[in-house]
Amino acid sequence: MSAIPQAASASPMPEGITDPNYRPEPGRLGNLTMTQLHTLEKFKKELKEEGVFVEERMTDAMLLRFLRARKFDLVKAKEMLLNAEQWRKDFGVDDLIKNFDFKEKAEVDKYYPQFYHKCDKDGRPLYVERLGMLDIKALYAATTQERQLQRLVFEYEKSMMERLPACAAACGHPVETYCTILDLGGVSLSNFYRVKDYVFAASSVGQDRYPETMGKFYIINAPWAFSAVWTVIKPWLDEVTVKKIDILGSGYRDTLLKQIPVENLPKEFGGACECVGGCSMSDIGPWNPPKAA
Repeated sequence: MSAIPQAASASPMPEGITDPNYRPEPGRLGNLTMTQLHTLEKFKKELKEEGVFVEERMTDAMLLRFLRARKFDLVKAKEMLLNAEQWRKDFGVDDLIKNFDFKEKAEVDKYYPQFYHKCDKDGRPLYVERLGMLDIKALYAATTQERQLQRLVFEYEKSMMERLPACAAACGHPVETYCTILDLGGVSLSNFYRVKDYVFAASSVGQDRYPETMGKFYIINAPWAFSAVWTVIKPWLDEVTVKKIDILGSGYRDTLLKQIPVENLPKEFGGACECVGGCSMSDIGPWNPPKAA
């Protein structure tokens, strides 16, 4: 009896795909090996048997993110997921989703802009963080590090529930990752040192609790020293991660425009978008289309 072709035994494509050019990357629904598919099924079965499976959140796509983050090592992926679930309880994520209100958003935006804004050419939400504009004294007069982290988690949850599904519907294929711009223009070492605890905590939340969500990461206006450090650490990172990251100086515009439509890129980065009230306060995208005039 002839062997079944690999494609016939791999997982089917996700539902709702309208983009005829969509080809899922390895380790995603529609492009799993038999071993990966069996690992996913075993993962789900064990979670259900242990009474920790959460139907509305633990989709196959979500479980695959944790599996990819641990290179399909089921024991390690399960440990990561259970740690994330315990963290959700300890941090009060479910309550945060229902009740969090970041009333100081407009004030905080003046001193440390962090915002989602439209999409890149692959349909990913664009996320911008302007660390170089950080005014630590004014920031912590307006908010606290704890509320900054709560806001970060609230926005992650909003992205999982609203932004990513809306982007997927708009572009006709699954969207699981973000296109991030981190602007270091004007950053000072003293200011960064004073906010480093927040930055490291935020990085840990993203890496450990919402894994495999980095699509493209542009660090712009990077000082020479930053680029030099990157050159040293790059060989130690895996090739997939390295391909996602671009360290750029002040001549970043052309590189950004290869990935981001000019009409979606805020004017301050060389694009053409000028949202009423400022791009950083608009939260415009497929999840929140502009209101008709």
